[in-house]
Amino acid sequence: MGPQAAPSLVGQTIDGRYRVLRRLARGGMATVYEAMDLRLERTVALKVMHRHLAEDPDFVARFRREAKSAARLSHPHVVAVFDQGESDGLIYLAMEYVPGRTLRDVLVEFGPLTPEQAIVILEPVLEGLAAAHAAGFVHRDIKPENVLIADDGRVKVADFGLARALAAGETSATTGMIIGTVAYLSPEQVERGDADGRSDVYAAGILLYEMITGKVPHDGPSPIAVAYQHVNADVPAPSFVIPDISPPVDDLVLTATRRNPKQRFQGATQFLAAVRRVRKELPAPQSLAASRTTIVVPERPATKPDARRDSGARRDSGARRKSTGQLDYQSDYVPPQRRWRLATAIVIIALLGVGLGAWYLTSVQTVPTPTVVGQSQQQAERILASAGLEAVISGEEFSEDVPAGIVMDSDPVGGEDVREGGSVALVVSRGPERYDVPDVRGLDPTAATTAIQEAQLKVGGSRQVFDDRIPSGMVAATDPRIGASAKPGTVVELLISKGPEPIEVPNVDGKKVNAARNTLERLGLTVTITERFTKGTPSGQVIGTRPKPGGIVQRGSEIEVIVSKGPPPVTVPNLVDKRRSQAVAELEALGLKVEVKKDGQTRLDRVISQDPAAGTEIPAGSTVTITII
Repeated sequence: MGPQAAPSLVGQTIDGRYRVLRRLARGGMATVYEAMDLRLERTVALKVMHRHLAEDPDFVARFRREAKSAARLSHPHVVAVFDQGESDGLIYLAMEYVPGRTLRDVLVEFGPLTPEQAIVILEPVLEGLAAAHAAGFVHRDIKPENVLIADDGRVKVADFGLARALAAGETSATTGMIIGTVAYLSPEQVERGDADGRSDVYAAGILLYEMITGKVPHDGPSPIAVAYQHVNADVPAPSFVIPDISPPVDDLVLTATRRNPKQRFQGATQFLAAVRRVRKELPAPQSLAASRTTIVVPERPATKPDARRDSGARRDSGARRKSTGQLDYQSDYVPPQRRWRLATAIVIIALLGVGLGAWYLTSVQTVPTPTVVGQSQQQAERILASAGLEAVISGEEFSEDVPAGIVMDSDPVGGEDVREGGSVALVVSRGPERYDVPDVRGLDPTAATTAIQEAQLKVGGSRQVFDDRIPSGMVAATDPRIGASAKPGTVVELLISKGPEPIEVPNVDGKKVNAARNTLERLGLTVTITERFTKGTPSGQVIGTRPKPGGIVQRGSEIEVIVSKGPPPVTVPNLVDKRRSQAVAELEALGLKVEVKKDGQTRLDRVISQDPAAGTEIPAGSTVTITII
């Protein structure tokens, strides 16, 4: 057991409520136990953070906030958070207990999975992430250890919120967490520490790569080496490792793991839709146990080559006969034998049609389309998915009444029958039609007018303003402000620069240097300090400025502040062998103080030594010590 790991709690009751039954797992930051909630009489997974984390008040505060937020996230494919608390120096999470194992355990036991098996596991992971992203959560730590596979086949994502609490910390545990999951970190997390839904998409893409190849795409001798590869090297296609991987599966991984977040799937919902499309093209997955020893090949319909040759021969023969004139008649007469054959064929076709129709009606099941108009796109997709249907975004339209991201229409509409397992087309609102006021700073008014008109807005006059950075005559700002969202045709006023605003230099003579600096810098002036010795003025006090007070300058101009260094220094004279009275008089005349020491019994009354030595420069008023013999 490491020095920072929590001691075993098996047999103890935590916080008077959770009786610890057995230890399930232990990591660098926490130990997970199976426990009984004595109050509600249910089994829970109790995650107890190691004690050194509990000693960090900042981490504890963040942990509480993130746990409360995670508790509000409810989804079938997300491990639920029931409770959070502190007891006897421990902080813990009580979570849904999922009997089963982690995806890491599965990969260790079975090795690489088939693409079909991997996608079956990835799909619920993405459903859980999509729900979390819709609720404003980013997981930040997707990896096989955080994907739980229950004994009944359910797939759940664990540890929402915990990664965020740790990532924001100052403790050494944060570094350990990053090192432990560097194989799944997105480039933006490595470079800037930024994370959004696209960072989870990147990690999920790495997860898919690892499931079907048995290894992560980037490896190296140190975590820093791996992080460097995330930033500077593309994730290779899985088919480089497993040659028979199909191109659609390659595309899933490559799109999810683009180094530029803008080029990835823009969220788990988009990734999920792509996964479902690819899954339809793949054969049904085998069980993990069967896949190790058995390959199931679907049986193809038998063909009748002889019948095809016979029918072909008859067609050729008929063609030849017609060309030789044997069937060269132009009347509507049909011989009785052919009429009988034709009637028989019609009856057979009719019977086939009835049979096929009956088969379709009995084999193709329908379900009523759920009503999703008025729901968010993510909610609608979840509702349809729970009904076994796929959501397809058929279009987006502006609306002044329906907020952005809300479903405006569906086909079929709510209540109409749709084929079981089929799709429902959704029209999603783009919200009110709005355009951002473009950034026209520094442009001349003509160019600015063109840019604003191209943004579906109008220019309505101008006025002049002072501006420190924009040259006179150029656009300094707009009203509404640059970047503001406006309706089409909104009138935008141009604010034209008059150059920097003139400023009168204030009088700061006699002020302390810091006070003078603050006064000048608040006016937008740049301050430089010049020091000068002066008699009668204390050190650190302003004795003047250049330009002088009352002068007119522009914002940003440089002001020289002249500050007293106090009286000039005094050079200590050579006093050795001088009579005491002469030495004292000479030092006092220079404005120095004298300390006299006596040495021995001889009464020569002369200076034998001095401190400081002759020639030393010291401030006026300093003390010089002379020793008299």
